[in-house]
Amino acid sequence: MVRLRPLLRQSKTMRCLLTQLSVFSPPNLPIFNHYHQNIKPPFLPPPPPPPPLGLLSSNSSVSGRGYCSSSITGVKAMASAKIMSDPESISYLNQREAAEIDEILMGPLGFSVDQLMELAGLSVATSMAEVYKPAEHSRVLAICGPGNNGGDGLVAARHLHHFGYKPFICYPKRTAKALYNGLVTQLESLSVPFLSVEDLPADFSTSFDIVVDAIFGFSFHGSPRPPFDDLIKKLVALGNSNQRNQKSPVIVSIDIPSGWHVEEGDVRGEGIKPDMLVSLTAPKLCAKKFSGPHHFLGGRFVPPSIEEKFKLELPAYPGTSMCVRIGKPPRVDISALRENYISPEFSEEQADADPFVQFQKWFDDAMASGMKEPNAMALSTTGKDGKPSSRMVLLKGLDGGGFVWYTNYESRKAHQISENPQAALLFYWDALNRQVRVEGSVHKVSEEESEQYFHSRPRGSQIGAIVSKQTAVIPGRQVLHQRQEELEAQYSDGSPIPKPKYWGGYRLKPELFEFWQGQPSRLHDRLRYTPEEINGKRVWKIERLSP
Repeated sequence: MVRLRPLLRQSKTMRCLLTQLSVFSPPNLPIFNHYHQNIKPPFLPPPPPPPPLGLLSSNSSVSGRGYCSSSITGVKAMASAKIMSDPESISYLNQREAAEIDEILMGPLGFSVDQLMELAGLSVATSMAEVYKPAEHSRVLAICGPGNNGGDGLVAARHLHHFGYKPFICYPKRTAKALYNGLVTQLESLSVPFLSVEDLPADFSTSFDIVVDAIFGFSFHGSPRPPFDDLIKKLVALGNSNQRNQKSPVIVSIDIPSGWHVEEGDVRGEGIKPDMLVSLTAPKLCAKKFSGPHHFLGGRFVPPSIEEKFKLELPAYPGTSMCVRIGKPPRVDISALRENYISPEFSEEQADADPFVQFQKWFDDAMASGMKEPNAMALSTTGKDGKPSSRMVLLKGLDGGGFVWYTNYESRKAHQISENPQAALLFYWDALNRQVRVEGSVHKVSEEESEQYFHSRPRGSQIGAIVSKQTAVIPGRQVLHQRQEELEAQYSDGSPIPKPKYWGGYRLKPELFEFWQGQPSRLHDRLRYTPEEINGKRVWKIERLSP
């Protein structure tokens, strides 16, 4: 067993990482405290392995593993929402402040240039991916200057390649430093083309969908020199054609639109007019003059000490995202929203004869994709009045008898099921361009099965099931909190929490499956399974439906 302190003493990199961690939350970081107190860290047992991906039993619990599952709560969430909707309430940096923050980050806070550049480039790439999908904006030209801004562009291009884009690089004045040479080598290893200024087409609109302006950052002074002066003029012309709604690549500027004054913006009104600006660390003063549709903040590395020193008001990053939008997104024509699905074909030969097996295959794919709550399903019911209603519930079991979920037996859906025990389920897995419809009859699961599942849930969820008289009208949220506190006190000794009689599970027995796979030009694959009897044996008939 290796003691942590000697190991850390040997590593300058590790000491820098500890310094970075300490400025974010020094009292709450066990590793940092152990390092300073020379205490051998506790070795925690490994987490339990994930459940097998076989058919789920009715008692199986499926957790969503979303890439953005964390949420912002409380006062900070409200403040962040205000900042995102109102760009005037955000903090903007002048040139001196921006330079001072960089000095602090790369000085006492232990960040290196390559660390910050990697985070900045990743932030740019994720911001672009939020708005411009590779299916329609795949060809990206990154024009990179000789400084750190150019390095951000090189890193962004590498990430864009891995995101499914086709980047091209124009890097006319290469910096002869190991960091930049390494970035070039990384891109060359991915076969990303480098274009000289002479190789660039006269008309960008026929060759590229996006042009990334990574030429000059906030530390640039003076007038642009060749060849960047002509390149900036080309981007100005592109921005003007976009303003006239002509077919033209969109422009994404990193931190500062090249040619702008860092604090005063496009002073002469003849500068680049980017469609997207990705501010890094915090927006610079010139960003107040940005009038394009998409403004994002990236560079998720600002610790509380810097926020306090410079009195920064910045939006919180949602979940695990590397970027956050500033200001409201532009209003769009809903009728113009469309997605051209690109997916492998789903043929009758590929489909399993058993729809339960086919569903499990697709469910396993959804789990493996990492999407949030792949077990979420829309449940549609109707009562005797014939009026349908739908809501999202979570699949909690799948066996030969059907699909299982749990709910309050006094809810609206439960009353409708009691009047009309027929229902429909819909799973939608957008990351895979797939959906599955299931229709059939519904009945309650056994009391024993409900009891077993109830006690497998976290105690907070057990108490929540008692607190919530689902669908009942209540005077305010305080009623829920008060009842929750009473129950937590009542069962604080760890005694078992009894399952309420009005809570339990339902099982839908399928009488129809439909598997949908999105395809280009709306020519989707739709395979329907319906039961039929052949020689006294129940089998499933597979039919292709017109999309």
